[in-house]
Amino acid sequence: MSHGSGATVSLRRVGRPAVVAGSLAAALLLAARPAGAQSPGALAGLSDSLEAMAGRVGPAVVQIFSEGWTAGAGYSPESLLEREQSTGSGVVLSADGYIVTNRHVVAGARRVRVLIPPPPDRPEGRRSILRERGPLLGAQIVGTDEETDLAVLKVPATDLPFLKFADSDRVRQGQIVFAFGSPLGLPNSVSMGIVSSTARQLGPDDPMIYIQTDAPINPGNSGGPLVDAQGEVVGINTLIFTQSGGSEGLGFAAPSNIVASVVRQIRESGRVRRGEIGVHAQTVTPGLSKALGLGRSWGVIVGDVRPDSPAERAGLRVGDVIASLDGKTMENARQLDVNLYGRPVGTRVTLGVERDGDLKTFDVEVVERKESALRFTDLVTPERNLIPELGILALDLDPEIRKLLPVLRQRTGVLVAARAVDALPGDGFLPGDVVHALNGRPVQSLEALRQEIRSVPAGEPVALHVERAGRMLYVSLHRR
Repeated sequence: MSHGSGATVSLRRVGRPAVVAGSLAAALLLAARPAGAQSPGALAGLSDSLEAMAGRVGPAVVQIFSEGWTAGAGYSPESLLEREQSTGSGVVLSADGYIVTNRHVVAGARRVRVLIPPPPDRPEGRRSILRERGPLLGAQIVGTDEETDLAVLKVPATDLPFLKFADSDRVRQGQIVFAFGSPLGLPNSVSMGIVSSTARQLGPDDPMIYIQTDAPINPGNSGGPLVDAQGEVVGINTLIFTQSGGSEGLGFAAPSNIVASVVRQIRESGRVRRGEIGVHAQTVTPGLSKALGLGRSWGVIVGDVRPDSPAERAGLRVGDVIASLDGKTMENARQLDVNLYGRPVGTRVTLGVERDGDLKTFDVEVVERKESALRFTDLVTPERNLIPELGILALDLDPEIRKLLPVLRQRTGVLVAARAVDALPGDGFLPGDVVHALNGRPVQSLEALRQEIRSVPAGEPVALHVERAGRMLYVSLHRR
């Protein structure tokens, strides 16, 4: 990312590859007090409060070790994927072992292990500052969500310390916050800072918003909690902007209200279902308002209504200004999208709409938003799904997979979840393709496709009949 100064800034996920850093912030707080008012008691009280809060939070923050696969280089089957190890952080959300972390911490993982902190209560007579290591437990990936970069894990444990979510809508700029985790692999660390921004959108079309903080966040902090002064989770540390590769005071955390919704849905159904009504909503700008004569320089305008969508059936039109959703004022397009995401599919919402100077009310059904085909990458592993001869990872069309797809023209086939890194643009498969036949022979299952391609000599051309976005076409390539 380039700035006017000519400096190059990179956006970095911080879970690949804890010491208290709060003295500077504490000094700033005390410096604001008049000379003579900085009593030893006030300083000791601040220190005691921070120590107590860290003591409550630390036992619920875990270190995560992930072993998996990443895209390799080269043109041989062996170079399609390479083994990779990484570490990150997570936070325990329930006594029975549910943990939230970042998706990129465990993406492509073959094995995930979680280091649980030692119990906070130490046996009588144990006074060493070097604490014993806690248990290292195998973890199951319950589900992941690409859009929010979140994942839910489960470890076989009971009676674990856990943290609660705060209401991230109540977070305010300037509020003191603390980042917990395992920066650079150093477990049980905490740093201190403030909220720099409460709703930072990193790009105009970015579907996520973040809490921005200057609390030091480094590689390995990904998935750890950003907590308030009460020790409640206001966000999950996710990424940083950096020139050096380390913390430069530009850290970003997924807000707790979004995290709580994602965690709840993954625990209930293993995936996230987001609601929509079939409109493309845009934030009203002063220029747009003046050009269209809207009479307001803020709010939400409808830029498009998808044909045969709930919005069209309810009577919404392009140019309508959405003033409220279920009585709540809508100030920008992102706010409308977020409020629709969390609505259960099949329910209805009431929109207050301004049209030609009149305020109208529309009752609109919420349907499931169509997701990117890239979501299927969360469902595959190289051991189960790799077909190296074609350079793809694929899935059987079982009933659960069919629910995630539009109506197919043929019921049998194999779904392409991911493609080789060395495939040329416009050549070969795309995620979401469904393979129905190979060299004219029907493909009924993943195993059947494996057997068919193995019967073709290496280097020979093959033709696969593929369904892509409702259209049938041939994909021609050479067997690896």
